[in-house]
Amino acid sequence: MRGQKKIKNTEMTNAEFNDSFRLRTRNFAVGVLTFLGTLPTNTATRVIAYQLAKSASSVGANFRAFCRGRSKAEKFSKICIVVEEADECEYWLEIIREMDYGVKTEVNHFLTEALEILKICQKIKTAFSP
Repeated sequence: MRGQKKIKNTEMTNAEFNDSFRLRTRNFAVGVLTFLGTLPTNTATRVIAYQLAKSASSVGANFRAFCRGRSKAEKFSKICIVVEEADECEYWLEIIREMDYGVKTEVNHFLTEALEILKICQKIKTAFSP
């Protein structure tokens, strides 16, 4: 070992990841809710905003419930909801993009974030699959 540098372990524990991801999903919800306030008000955007607000906030709420799950089955059930809600967020954001509402860079940012959250949670779901 003489002359070699010791490499510090930089891997996260599950608890550290959960804390970090809870914050990320909460920030996603807050960001989406703030963004929705910038959309023009009409019948279409009211429906879209309502649905997207529900799904974006559900992502974070259900990830928190996943973290507090008492069994593997309960955790699996909650992470399935997170995956479904993240996918729904992606859907509504795609509708916003197609209808040319909102600032494109913001829409694209939230689309990217929804997709990343979806992919991460899909991997977690696979690990908890019965």
